[in-house]
Parts: sequence; C-alpha cells; structure tokens
Amino acid sequence: MSKNLEIKKQVVADILEKFKSAESMLICSFSGLTVEQVTELRKQCRENDVHYCVLKNRLVGRALKELNVEGLDSLLEGPNAFVFGNGDVTSAPKVISNFIDKNKLTSLEIKGGLMGTEVLDVAAIKALAATPSREELLGTLVGCLVSPVSALVAVLDEIAEKKDAA
Repeated sequence: MSKNLEIKKQVVADILEKFKSAESMLICSFSGLTVEQVTELRKQCRENDVHYCVLKNRLVGRALKELNVEGLDSLLEGPNAFVFGNGDVTSAPKVISNFIDKNKLTSLEIKGGLMGTEVLDVAAIKALAATPSREELLGTLVGCLVSPVSALVAVLDEIAEKKDAA
C-alpha cells in the first residue's frame, strides 16, 4: 500500500474520531474571511470547547460514509470549515451564529450539519443556536425550584411577625 493512501486512511480515522466525540458538527462556507477574522473565530471556538478546522471534503465524505450518514454530500463542495461542538449540542451553533451576527458577515455561512448522526438543515441549526445552553437551563430550573420555597419562607416570616406584634 502506498504511503499516501496510509496517510489518507489515518486522516479519515482522525475525522471519524472527531465525529464520534462531538455533540454537534457544522459545515460552513468561509471564503472571503480575513486572517484576523479566522484568528478571532478560532479563539472564540477554543473558549467554548468548539473545534474549528478545515478538512478535505472528500475525506470527510469518506468518514460520513463509514458512519452511514447520508444527506450531506451536496454540502461538501467548495472551501468548507468544519466546526465540532464538544461540550454541548448548542455550543458550535451558538459560537458560529454569534460570530456571524456580531461581525455582520456574509463571507461565513452555515450550510448544514449533524447532531449525532441526524442531519440538520440551516433552520434547525439556527434553532439550536437560539436554545439556552445546559447551564442556563439548569439555572432556570434551580430558580423555579427555589422560588416557591423562598415565597413560603417570606409568608411564614410575616405570620410570625404579626403574632409577635399582637
């Protein structure tokens, strides 16, 4: 077997590992981004446990075929960046969507993606980006659980004060 083929097999194996460990993956068209913009985007990705990389479309296609994922072949054309969200399903969509909105970019465009092995279209990715993160949802849940208890304590305290005054 040629050395080049061995290298490609190893790259496909690495891509497979990225897919398996990621909660979500986005395919983004990035032509026209400046070096400064890409550097800032990579920095924001690192801060949010998201991995931004440029891979060969053909090798990503092979990895997707090994995972039995269909429906993304049409997106694997032209210069693409692949964004893997490792910490939370919403992390990659949030980082990319916020970066696009903040910088008013037309040169960075979400084309589609995956959540596990489920293919996502742009609308589903935007919905994920608008969804609160796990931490935000847990904070809301704690607030909902604590609120009735604190209201009960306030009422009981008021009753005790009225009894003391009488």
